[in-house]
Amino acid sequence: MLFSDLPIIEPILRAIDDEGYTTPTPIQAAAIPTILSGRDFLGCAQTGTGKTAAFAIPILQLLYAKKDQPPGLRPSPLSGGQNTTPMTRGDKGGLKRKIKTLIVTPTRELAIQIEESFRAYGRYTGLHQTVIFGGVKQGNQTERLRQGVDILIATPGRLLDLMGQGYVSLADIEIFVLDEADRMLDMGFINDIKKLLKVIPVKRQTLFFSATMAPEIMTLAGTILRNPEKVEITPVSTTAETISQFVYHIDKGSKNSLIVHLLEDPKIKNVLVFTRTKHGADKVVKFLVGRGIVAEAIHGNKSQNNRQRALSNFKEQTTRVLVATDIASRGIDIDALEYMINYDIPNISETYVHRIGRTGRAGAKGVAISFCDNDDVQHLRDIEKLISKKIPVVEDHPFPKMNVIPSNREKAIEAKAGAGRGRGSSDPRFQKTSRDDRFSQPKREGHSHQKPRTSERVHGADKTPASRPAPGGSYSRPSTPGNRPSGPKGSGAKKGYYGGR
Repeated sequence: MLFSDLPIIEPILRAIDDEGYTTPTPIQAAAIPTILSGRDFLGCAQTGTGKTAAFAIPILQLLYAKKDQPPGLRPSPLSGGQNTTPMTRGDKGGLKRKIKTLIVTPTRELAIQIEESFRAYGRYTGLHQTVIFGGVKQGNQTERLRQGVDILIATPGRLLDLMGQGYVSLADIEIFVLDEADRMLDMGFINDIKKLLKVIPVKRQTLFFSATMAPEIMTLAGTILRNPEKVEITPVSTTAETISQFVYHIDKGSKNSLIVHLLEDPKIKNVLVFTRTKHGADKVVKFLVGRGIVAEAIHGNKSQNNRQRALSNFKEQTTRVLVATDIASRGIDIDALEYMINYDIPNISETYVHRIGRTGRAGAKGVAISFCDNDDVQHLRDIEKLISKKIPVVEDHPFPKMNVIPSNREKAIEAKAGAGRGRGSSDPRFQKTSRDDRFSQPKREGHSHQKPRTSERVHGADKTPASRPAPGGSYSRPSTPGNRPSGPKGSGAKKGYYGGR
């Protein structure tokens, strides 16, 4: 199917062609005709499936259809063109556009991305859109609202603030879009959404998008949708087949050094790194910058200007490493991103699916690497259960764990066999060994869970045993090719970390 096969008008088709797209994604092919028909829509689609265009294109077409009406009259797309409402006068004497479509999204970055999509696909329609979000002065935003817009993209906090100041009226809303509903609930915006629903007209078309369909999401959808068309493009637990996934079992103190090691591969032009906390993101950036690697962080403590600059630099590849937290990353939309790293494995399994969905978009190949320390072992097992797949383990790298920790199942077997022998048993995994002896012990297949080695902090740097390279320091190259992960690098999880890429 091509975009030209869908009931899309010529001005929008021309804009789509300008953007270089010819074939709609599954969510676009399903959503566009349904939304154009006026039905409510419930879409479950993972990150990177093209869902923004799935609602932007039909919304632009519905609003464009009203442009031929007599001046000052704006019919509702849900009323068959019979009921009309006058436009109001703007500050400069012209007819002021009323807000007909409201898109609410959880983060500033995502709001900006959506506005950019509306601007791109609507460039030949003459429709006006704007975006409002917190973290910046409101002057430019309120001036744009005074001039009048057809489409408003907003984050909940700034929207309610400007409504309270009288800059925004939702009395004429005909299409309401709730995007990233699952993240909206995670961030505690449910009460803000309820406030908005009280002032938005009951007679409206509602579009609801979420990457997951947990029970609480379905409950929310049930309160705001009327007989919706439900489209679930892929199960929420699946990851794109084009993404190669690998895991490194590693001590916490070696994670930074492993990133530096991986970045020695010139094929990795840029990489998106996820951390669990804002403080952790800043620490990773500081370490990388200290090793001569251009890196920036993007998280909630950064100003809006800093976040936008970091994202722009990353897209232009002037910044090689972008370190992000989950919430801040929701607005990152980079088609050509090939590599991502889970510096910290997420404690919510579905978040893993969202994270790695940043790469391998639109059928492109991607590589997702996860660093697993002892605190993340259970999270890794939960993820593998969710995606119904064992993630290949990379064992051949310069920073293996120092010791093996048995799984709960292995502990139970050992307890039955030895009746409380504990670590004094004859099992060689639990024998006390010297540091050098540990490296000569055979590696276990599968997921090796090892006891963390202790690491002291000396003047802000890791102090590691003499037989191991210090994080970020130099280390000698293994003399045999098999000991150094090759290429995106390597052929198979045991020999390299990119599985023949």
